[in-house]
Amino acid sequence: MNHRVPKDIGQADAVVVGGGAAGLSLAHWLTKTGITAVTVVEAPEGPLRPAERTWCYWDAGPVEFEEAVVASWRRLRITGADGAVITSEPAPLRYHMLRSAPFEELVCSRLAQYPATRIVRATAHAVRNVADGAEVRCRTADGLGLTLRGRYVFDSRPLRQMPPARTLLLQHFRGWFVRTASARFDPEVADLMDFRVLQPPHGLAFGYVLPLAPDRALVEYTEFSRAPLSTAAYETALRHYVTDVLRLAPLTVESAEQGVIPMTDARFARRTGQSVFRVGTAGGATRPATGYTFATIQRQSREIAAALRDGGEIVPRPHGRRALAMDAVLLRALDTGRIDGPRFFTDLFRRTPMERLLRFLDGRTTPWEEFGIGLRTPVCTMLRTAAELPFLPRRYTRAADITTRPEESRR
Repeated sequence: MNHRVPKDIGQADAVVVGGGAAGLSLAHWLTKTGITAVTVVEAPEGPLRPAERTWCYWDAGPVEFEEAVVASWRRLRITGADGAVITSEPAPLRYHMLRSAPFEELVCSRLAQYPATRIVRATAHAVRNVADGAEVRCRTADGLGLTLRGRYVFDSRPLRQMPPARTLLLQHFRGWFVRTASARFDPEVADLMDFRVLQPPHGLAFGYVLPLAPDRALVEYTEFSRAPLSTAAYETALRHYVTDVLRLAPLTVESAEQGVIPMTDARFARRTGQSVFRVGTAGGATRPATGYTFATIQRQSREIAAALRDGGEIVPRPHGRRALAMDAVLLRALDTGRIDGPRFFTDLFRRTPMERLLRFLDGRTTPWEEFGIGLRTPVCTMLRTAAELPFLPRRYTRAADITTRPEESRR
């Protein structure tokens, strides 16, 4: 797609701020639905553009971005701290992995088919409402000031300040793309949670393994806790996991990725003006209890496009009220240490059909199914935690306490 900035862009139907997963996905679904006058503001090369990232999600049926899918798995595995293994095939769901570079290339090639849709390389520094919509004030890499106008503006940039919350945990991780000297992985099975890693004093930790070939995989160390680690600490945890637990040596680390995802019961504003909306993690798309975001972005983007075409609530809730309420209880129980994280998740996967549990995490279960899942948790502890939540104050977290670039999320 031509990234040259035209002298007069004119007013678009929609201006999308941010060219990551949320921004490009929304632009894709808008154009696919028939809203073709779309402008995407994408940061120029530099510190605001993150390194290549990995996104994962589960889905059934045709894959919308199949050309960008690196690998898929029909079987998923959970390993408890005691080494007990739970392996399941949650058909019709499959677990998919995308890499950001081929995803961006694919979406941009699709957007290039619409002459009225364009991508502008610039840094957005102000978004505001105007009489006939909204405008985005930007600056290009060569210092040129630019004002983009649209009937609606959808902003996917990371928040500078997290909303007040009763609980804020971070899902933070570092992963290695490794190549082993011999075939050590089963390309048919992905390890979602392996609790045989060293556990932190607060929160929980697990390994995460996505095989790409018999001798290649993405291996990650992940924590749910209040603060990220240093790179050196992640490296130590990864070395222990691949050497002492998985026994993969000798191996070669071909590349690495690292990120932080907020897990919080904060209330994210979806609308910040008459014609200005937040999408992606900034608009609450990240599922609080899991950190998964990509599938929610697709669902919300489809719904936004349909609403602009047919009328309706422009940015619907990314997650239902029941799901957010249950997530708030779980986060509080984890943060207070009332439940043992590794045991909690291992027991939940052992006692619940995995297909149902994954649908629950996507907000696609019935109240009766959710009641059954709740009975498979420590009921008294969860009820006690639910009872105290309404009386807990919501507090702001200082910006210095959390470094969150949502598009680095593996989810």
